[in-house]
Amino acid sequence: MRPIQISRQDYLDRVYACWLGKNIGGTLGAPTEGRKELLNLSFYDPVPDKSAANDDLDLQLVWLEMLRERGVYPTLTDFADYWKMHLAPYPWNEYGFCQRNLARGLQPPISGSFENYYIDEMGSPIRSEIWACVAPGDPQLAAYLAWSDSALDHAGGEGMYGEMFWAAVESAAFVLQEPMELIRIGLDMIPTHSLIARSIREAVWCFENDIDWKEARSRIIHNFANSQPCNAIANHGFTILGWLYGKDYGDKLCTAVNCGYDTDCTGATLGSLLGILGGVKAIPHKWREPIGEGIVLHPYTYNLNTGKTVTELTQRTAEVAEKMVAERSDSVKFADADKRPDNLLSLLHRNDKALLAQSRDPESAIIVKDGLEIALHFGVQPVIRPDIDKIVGISVHVNDLPVPFEAQLTAPEGWSAEPVISLFGQTRFKLNSANPEDRNVLRVAVKAAGKSAEADFTILGPGEAKGYGAGNNVPTCPKCHARVEACICHK
Repeated sequence: MRPIQISRQDYLDRVYACWLGKNIGGTLGAPTEGRKELLNLSFYDPVPDKSAANDDLDLQLVWLEMLRERGVYPTLTDFADYWKMHLAPYPWNEYGFCQRNLARGLQPPISGSFENYYIDEMGSPIRSEIWACVAPGDPQLAAYLAWSDSALDHAGGEGMYGEMFWAAVESAAFVLQEPMELIRIGLDMIPTHSLIARSIREAVWCFENDIDWKEARSRIIHNFANSQPCNAIANHGFTILGWLYGKDYGDKLCTAVNCGYDTDCTGATLGSLLGILGGVKAIPHKWREPIGEGIVLHPYTYNLNTGKTVTELTQRTAEVAEKMVAERSDSVKFADADKRPDNLLSLLHRNDKALLAQSRDPESAIIVKDGLEIALHFGVQPVIRPDIDKIVGISVHVNDLPVPFEAQLTAPEGWSAEPVISLFGQTRFKLNSANPEDRNVLRVAVKAAGKSAEADFTILGPGEAKGYGAGNNVPTCPKCHARVEACICHK
């Protein structure tokens, strides 16, 4: 198979423009975030003197450090470690509930789905660019990495599909320019029945049928919006509207942001994409000049050694991309000049890795030990109730693929744990406890691929699984407004 060749010089230009566009779009939309009415922006209002601090970028900076320090095969355990090290104060919506679950001992992907009302929101779609930039021209690899990221706080939700979509679109945009083909590539990475996919297809339908963009916005709101301005479904339609209907760089950004709702996220995502598509030359000076190239971290992002400028960020991204492409891509390589094979579109539409990611159980916890990916499947909730049998399953993967294995499960003292019939490729056990604690540890020992490993998983009792009101957030500090357990006032 002839690979896609990407010029290093062209790649660096597009990555720089991606991160610069992220700052531009996020800064444009930040003052109006959460407003649901039709807006009328034509430029920054107010005009800034630097870029706005934005979690849209900060979380990606954390993942970049993870890739630099732990390599280009990050595990869900790595993602959880780096969230706890650098992002614990974030209280908002899915971020707060992710950290709440991690603190209770629940590992991803169940950390992203259990008692988390916000799995359909924008928290993960807005961090897609890092996966596109480290896997340029390989949309299915970018989408797979995006799945691993979103498993932390959006497992099984629309936010997961949104991040996979944009990671694929942005990855393909390094080697392809045509918007409709890029959208089709992104849609090939996510379920056709997902609401994200439906909202995107509605925006495309409106454009192709010459419907005015304001009427198209109204259709998306009517069919896909809900009470939460940061819900991902409608906001994805708005980003597509800005991309397709806008007349030039600024008009595209303003059209997306003027749709309202999660305006910093729609602006930041589109700004990134436009940067990848056109490079630095496509970003007008008037949009670049007010914000400069400095990176401003949110105070909830802490203990992070990151670059101070977009130039530094671009270089660090490129260093990781060289390793990622060399070690994990079978369709792309860096070279001195661009070269596109005749089967370019077929390569870009491949989705085996994205489908593999979608096949993983969002109601499991995964821990990697000694190269063995050990999953405990909860059969829905990670909860055991007194005197009611609970069936759990164990599976083992190596290099993303299931392998034959032997497994033992040790339950807390006083519990019963009996093997039952294996199903779904899982070795299963029936648990029972007369009086489970709020947090209980199950030890799983496996043998597979010539290795042995043990991992401890948490299963909750009813005292730790009382539910959480829809639309509520985790408790915050009254002074710094961070998660109360990770208050930053002392800093």
